[in-house]
Amino acid sequence: MISIIITALKEPKTIGRAIEKILENKIKNSEILVVAPDDETLNEAKKYSSKDKSIKIIKDAGKGKPAALNLAVNKSKGDTLVLTDGDVYINEKSISLLLSYFKDKKVGAVSGRPVSISSKNTRYGYWAFLLSEIANERRKKAIKFKKRIFCSGYLFAIKRELFPHLDEELLSEDGFISHQVYKKGYQIAYSEKSEVYIKYPSNFKDWIIQKRRSTGGYNQIKKLINIEIRSFKKESLGAFQLFRYISNAKEFFWLIELYLSRIYLWFKIYQDVNIKKRKREEIWKRVESTK
Repeated sequence: MISIIITALKEPKTIGRAIEKILENKIKNSEILVVAPDDETLNEAKKYSSKDKSIKIIKDAGKGKPAALNLAVNKSKGDTLVLTDGDVYINEKSISLLLSYFKDKKVGAVSGRPVSISSKNTRYGYWAFLLSEIANERRKKAIKFKKRIFCSGYLFAIKRELFPHLDEELLSEDGFISHQVYKKGYQIAYSEKSEVYIKYPSNFKDWIIQKRRSTGGYNQIKKLINIEIRSFKKESLGAFQLFRYISNAKEFFWLIELYLSRIYLWFKIYQDVNIKKRKREEIWKRVESTK
């Protein structure tokens, strides 16, 4: 069986779309588990579970995504888990393409491809496009040269036996899970055509909040496993690749602003020297403009 888990928080406006797009994949012998702490989201999801018994509704305690995933995985029945979020949606072949990679017994997890749906005609939409495209190129290059990649938390699949119990304080659970897959001797594949569509932040405050917790989360993982996955130095090495995506003067200035913003972001991340000791709720904040 395939267990498709959707984690959500206060997303009644988007959870229906997320469920519908998963149902369009028509995955046989599957179940969909919607886990959220708020009644608004769960009541919207119940409109679908009342018509389809394969959809299960789970209320979590509101302790964050890692805790919600632990709960949902424990209640799931599948040998393979597909993980996604309630504020994104996928294409009609995303899941079947993810699952196809498990024909290779060496593969323990498969990442989907995040695609920005934010308008490129705005500063933050252009930033989202750039960062999504460069992430795609880096994953493809890594696969080509048989290097490690890390799953995107927006959409990935994993063999159930490889899913680790998650510390509730984790900020980048996708990075931690990916590390555990490699640690157990398995590979992570990349399904470029398994697209997951995302609305990214549309203002600087939300952009910093989101990036500080996601990028900073990898700094937290470094403290937990003593392996550096992402750093300012590593990121800087590929900075000039972004000039390939400039098509006019406006985009050139937006790119320069992005460079300066990333420098500021890393400054804030390095301020979080005690990130391991801080509570998750002190760092994780909801990003309203992505909803």
